[in-house]
Amino acid sequence: MPVEAVAASGGIATAATARAPKQTMDSEVFMHLLVTQLRNQDPSSPMDTNEMIAQTTQLASMEQLTAMAKTDEENFSLQMRIAAAALIGQSVTYTNAEGVSVTGTAKSVSYAGGVPTVNINGEDVLLDQVSGVVDAQADETPDAPSA
Repeated sequence: MPVEAVAASGGIATAATARAPKQTMDSEVFMHLLVTQLRNQDPSSPMDTNEMIAQTTQLASMEQLTAMAKTDEENFSLQMRIAAAALIGQSVTYTNAEGVSVTGTAKSVSYAGGVPTVNINGEDVLLDQVSGVVDAQADETPDAPSA
């Protein structure tokens, strides 16, 4: 026999008001656990304030680490985009699906996927497959006479 959830107002919760379970530990879950712990503590042996402060400090640290991780991901994504854009007009080498090294000129860049793709002579190549870059203008410029 299934058991139905009870809403805070005392009525039966409908499918629309039921929450999906969280898969990650965030500040909301932490605060809910802390409040539950305080409500259910033994009055003759209350929670140690030092322990409560330590838990609050851990929450603040977790939030800061989560924010830093998100910022790092955004920075890495931006760096990949900048690197891909810098390849336009350059002579680029990559290894194709057959394992053959191919060299061509990067014509354009697409940011549609998670990893930017560089169009090299009509072939879309993921940025992380590029194995070498040579300045195309340096190849065309004759060597300057030595003094």
